[in-house]
This record gives sequence, C-alpha cells and structure tokens, in this order.
Amino acid sequence: MRHLEFDGRYAEAILKGRKRATVRLGRRPNLKEGDVVLIHSGGYALGKAVIERVESKTVGELTDEDAFLDGFSSREELVNALKTHYKYVNDDSPAHVVVFRLTERFDKPVMSSDYAYEGNNPIEIAEMALKHLDLPEDDRKLIELFLRAGSLRKAAYRLGGMNKRYLIRGALRRAYEELKKRGLMGPKL
Repeated sequence: MRHLEFDGRYAEAILKGRKRATVRLGRRPNLKEGDVVLIHSGGYALGKAVIERVESKTVGELTDEDAFLDGFSSREELVNALKTHYKYVNDDSPAHVVVFRLTERFDKPVMSSDYAYEGNNPIEIAEMALKHLDLPEDDRKLIELFLRAGSLRKAAYRLGGMNKRYLIRGALRRAYEELKKRGLMGPKL
C-alpha cells in the first residue's frame, strides 16, 4: 500500500475533511486515480484514503480552488505554506495537486513506522544495516545522513527539501528487505 505523508499540523484538517488535497512540488508523485493510500500526519497513520485525481501544473498555475481543497483560504496562503516546506519555490516550479477522499479513519492513530517497516523502528533498521550489510555507497550515505540528522524530516531538509524524503525511505526499505532476507530482522506487526 502507498503512503501519503503530512506535517502534524494538518492532522485535524484531514480528519475533519477540510483538507482533501495536497500540493507536492518536484517530481510527480507515483500515485494515480483509484490508488488506496495510508494517510500519515505527525508520525501517525490516521486512516486510509482513495486518490481521486492527480493534476500536474506549475506553482504559477495554482488556483484558489486548489488552495481550498488543500485546506487554505487562498492561493497566496497555499504558496506561502509551500515556501515553508520546500527550499526553492517560484512560479515555474512543477506542482502536483493530489486530491484524495478519506475512506477509513482509524479509531486510534497508529505509529507510521508500524506500517512502513512492518513494526520495526527505522533507526534500528539503519543501525543494523550499517553494521551487517555491504550497502551500495549511495544508500550508505543516505542512511548515515538519516542517523546523524535523527529524523527523516531533518535528513530530507539537509538534502534540499521534503521532496527528497523518498530517497531516504528507499534506502531504508532496501536495507530492511535485505536484513529480512538474511534473517536479521522480520515483521513485528
């Protein structure tokens, strides 16, 4: 199952239905209409949603309607929020509006890492990987950065912005899969 992650400040708006979209900058998210995703906010999985559409445009083409779907009162407010999440934002920046519908709300939020790595802590995965695996150089550097930074968010910012999280997640996922193959880790869920 795919994951759609948000800053913790958006949890209430998502759960109350005021935030039904997200605008992501950079490369197009690997999502399409009909995909079911886990919605995460502030490190917790809040529920499941279905993707209704993904529309690509530039920041300059974003509208007030895009902003309202994303829980903001205006396009200007949305663009200002994007500037807090991404290092470089201008009118030519590629933007992708991901509209979703919450289909299941969890009774109690679940730690996001419980879903991402079958209940294993990402820090433990990183430490085990560095100790026991002969990692590709790129993955080793990403995992070392993650451990130094102490969080996925901080490591992504050091790489250039939140849109770089996928690089670190990918390295952690590959390491976890290899650790599982070798019997050094397994599902805890």
